[in-house]
Amino acid sequence: MNDKGRNFTESVTMAGFNKVLLLGNLTRDPQLSYTPSQTAVVDFGVATNRKWNAQDGSQRDETCFVDCRAFGRMAENINKYFSKGKPIFLEGRLTYDTWTAQDGTKRSRHRVTVENFQFLPGTGGGSGGRDQGGYPGDRGAPQGMPDNRVPDDDIPF
Repeated sequence: MNDKGRNFTESVTMAGFNKVLLLGNLTRDPQLSYTPSQTAVVDFGVATNRKWNAQDGSQRDETCFVDCRAFGRMAENINKYFSKGKPIFLEGRLTYDTWTAQDGTKRSRHRVTVENFQFLPGTGGGSGGRDQGGYPGDRGAPQGMPDNRVPDDDIPF
């Protein structure tokens, strides 16, 4: 017991905050599927890089690979306008998935559920290696626009 007469083992409800911001490149082409209720779901990976100088003066690199998932119209747009190597800035929340594998073992992983994203200018491997301003024109972007950019009325935000 503490000085207010409450037991230390009482549960305390605390507010939570779960927000993830990532800026990186797609590690693979987005994979679009649909739920039984026909909601679009897209899964993709993002790699982020960190560079720093070690105490011995050498430069170090660290890459973090993150699985991501988006739903609805956002999922369809990510699938349509992004491909492996393209840069993306995304905002989301961490989710924790658990399942039983076919061999009976319990498996788990963290994933980012995307709540918002932004197109970024720049190169990024993928299709042809040429600078396409962050918009993969050969994956369905409207033709006839300068630099294969997407018209504003086609972007849902």
